[in-house]
Amino acid sequence: MEKLILIDGNNIIYRAFFAMPPLTNASGQQTNAVYGFTTMLLRLIEEHKPSHMMVAFDAGKETFRHADYQDYKGGRQKTPPELSGQFPLLKELLKGLGVSQFEISGYEADDIIGTITRQADEAGRQVMVVSGDKDMLQLASGNTTIAVVRKGVTEIEYFGPEQIKERYDLTPEQIIDLKGLMGDASDNIPGIPGVGEKTALKLLHQFGTVEQVISRTDELKGKMKEKIEEHADSAVLSKKLATIYREVPLELSLDDMKFDGLNQETAGPALAKLEFKSLIERLDLSTHAGADAAEGAAKQAQVNVTVVHAGELAEVKEALDSVQVLHVETHGDNPHHAEVIGLALATEQRQFYIPFEVLKSEEAEPLRAWLADSEIPKRGYDLHRLDLALHWQGIAFAGAAFDVHLAAYLLDPTESNQSLSGLAGKYGLSYLQADEEVFGKGAKYKVPDEAVLSENLARKCLAVSELVPIQEKELEANGMLPLFHELEMPLSRILADMEKQGIAVNVEDLKELGREFESQIEKLVQQIYEIAGTEFNLNSPKQLGEILFVKLQLPVIKKTKTGFSTDAEVLEKLAPYHDIVRLILQYRTIAKLQSTYVEGLLKEISDRTGKVHTYYRQTIAATGRLSSQYPNLQNIPIRLEEGRKLRKVFVPSEPGWSILAADYSQIELRVLAHISDDERLKEAFIHDMDIHTKTAMDVFGVSEDQVDANMRRSAKAVNFGIVYGISDYGLSQNLNITRKEAAAFIDQYFEVFQGVRRYMDEIVKQAKQEGYVKTLLERRRYLPEINASNFNLRSFAERTAMNTPIQGTAADIIKLAMVQMDKALQEKKLKSRMLLQVHDELVFEVPEDELEVMKKLVPEVMSHALKLSVPLKSDVSYGSNWYEAK
Repeated sequence: MEKLILIDGNNIIYRAFFAMPPLTNASGQQTNAVYGFTTMLLRLIEEHKPSHMMVAFDAGKETFRHADYQDYKGGRQKTPPELSGQFPLLKELLKGLGVSQFEISGYEADDIIGTITRQADEAGRQVMVVSGDKDMLQLASGNTTIAVVRKGVTEIEYFGPEQIKERYDLTPEQIIDLKGLMGDASDNIPGIPGVGEKTALKLLHQFGTVEQVISRTDELKGKMKEKIEEHADSAVLSKKLATIYREVPLELSLDDMKFDGLNQETAGPALAKLEFKSLIERLDLSTHAGADAAEGAAKQAQVNVTVVHAGELAEVKEALDSVQVLHVETHGDNPHHAEVIGLALATEQRQFYIPFEVLKSEEAEPLRAWLADSEIPKRGYDLHRLDLALHWQGIAFAGAAFDVHLAAYLLDPTESNQSLSGLAGKYGLSYLQADEEVFGKGAKYKVPDEAVLSENLARKCLAVSELVPIQEKELEANGMLPLFHELEMPLSRILADMEKQGIAVNVEDLKELGREFESQIEKLVQQIYEIAGTEFNLNSPKQLGEILFVKLQLPVIKKTKTGFSTDAEVLEKLAPYHDIVRLILQYRTIAKLQSTYVEGLLKEISDRTGKVHTYYRQTIAATGRLSSQYPNLQNIPIRLEEGRKLRKVFVPSEPGWSILAADYSQIELRVLAHISDDERLKEAFIHDMDIHTKTAMDVFGVSEDQVDANMRRSAKAVNFGIVYGISDYGLSQNLNITRKEAAAFIDQYFEVFQGVRRYMDEIVKQAKQEGYVKTLLERRRYLPEINASNFNLRSFAERTAMNTPIQGTAADIIKLAMVQMDKALQEKKLKSRMLLQVHDELVFEVPEDELEVMKKLVPEVMSHALKLSVPLKSDVSYGSNWYEAK
């Protein structure tokens, strides 16, 4: 059956450029956009097997639409030269692959695609349109499916008329009306100011078309009526601009778009020219023109796997010196309790699968010694998890040299699918099935038979071996090799050591604290019932809402679909009105401490060690921060005394030892001072002044002795807010002032700290041009929404651009301190152990005879972790438990 795929070339290459980490060939030419486009193209070919295919491109900047509206697409950022230089490369590659392409002066790719789909519709042909532009939805029909590309170029959502009806309750034709009303900032289509998608949909559900909305404004009220009457011409013009022209004079027949599979003679050399080695290998293509490529794109990766049973390890022992990759298959979310299923090893020519019972056997001692040898470099996926899972089964692991999971995180920390199969698919290695397909999911999880399992693990090893050189090259192109090899990889091993060590918990004290909390909860509940005059379910928003807003007649702040809102924000605002609200807030706090932390910690204490062993995730937070699980020790609330009491139960694991804690003082503000090079901010830190007092002095124009508590509190809120890209709304909420007052305060701050203002403006501008921001250690965060037409998405990306270099550098600094601290402990042969990292704080357990040494060593290492233009400072304290050490 004929199946035609039409690809919006400009849209997809643009998306690929901002989604893919930079990649360059030997001559320094950037190729990331072409690579991303090509992997998506190959996936389409593989999944949909088209009989016809064509990539449409825009031709030039001026189109017939500029005659109607000169500012059409006027707001667009200039195409970065790193991207514009890749268009010729893509066009040449498409020619080599055997995929047709087309462009025509005065028209856009949309119009070419729109015309072909009209012709195909008339002939009853099946067409799939591939684009990231939702304008294309107007082309959907019984024969035409729109494949909307999302999340860079890794996900595709398919729309026909039914799906459009389900998502928007519109017909495909009404998509043009939607754009007419709401406009499109990316194309500088004005629409009606102040009308977003939600309002536009409401109007269309009521009236059907832009013209009907305009002609029936008498049915509308207030500002909406005024807006539509005032901007009616703009809405009509916007609808016209958003309409895809479907009468382009095309000299193009169906035969011109015929696709007979990749051109086996020219595809290999074309890919080789761009140095896309992994794609050549995956497709099994020859890089020499004219040579026969045996099975081409259809060929799957070949594995040569041997299942090793008891008594058959001799061959494995002989092959150990040439092993390039290993993979340990485990089951279970928490690696401290994971089931180990088996081990796969891969040399260049073959793979071995060793079931876990064989790995534990006496004859596997040489293999276990190989695993434990720190001098033998190991490559694999998530080696940190592997290390922990093996440790709890009594098998040592060392020598982690390249973790493709960690490398992928550095190359794109916002990538949602970090599984090995997801990662392989991103790079075009489509031979690896997702784990859910092989093992099942949740309650349906089942280890498949040995033949299926061994082949799957062999393919995992194959994927890792293909990913390592690609990632190494990308890390090098991004200047990230030192960050990867000197910081993240060593830190992975340090974290595993800390996790295995764990931190001791005084169980009796924890239970006693639980009883104390229970008693407080009981008293609070009785007091609340007394004031309410009745007993009710405190945890039921419905019942609580009735007490507060019906019985006690408190002002309604917010409503939900099911009734009154009683969330924390609402209760905070109601607290001044009635004592019951203050008691309810207190109840919620203590109840959470009891259930989440007391009961939660009791469940996490290991029967084997009497300690809790948290699990640090290096690949979760986009800023580079670590996150903690099983249990989460980073979220223990310490602003309240009750929360701080929880720290009392964490004690040294050896008698006579102390807990020592050291935390960075205002590290993010110090990083901001360095990055922004703001003289006033730097001066405060260089002279060791209280930064919030100094800010209050400068912003309010007063002397130090005139700064009162409110001034300092306001300055503190702005200081920390600036780090997170705070808005006037956010500050007004924090300080309980009007948005106007908050905006004036922020303006005054920037008037005083002009270096900070300059930094904020420049970093956003840079992010818009480059599509990413980076820390002082070259850690990147890509911001695909930085040029989005949606105001909220764009604003969030701009705030992220401002705060990521600050938060990310702060995260890098404490990680550097951990690596350097680990080295110092080993070099000085100290018995002290690093136990925890909690945001800007490091926690150790220290023997009495090393206390004086550690009190000096820890702050010294922390303050010299990274040289800044302002001093880094850390505060050290110690005691018989974590509470006393703060």
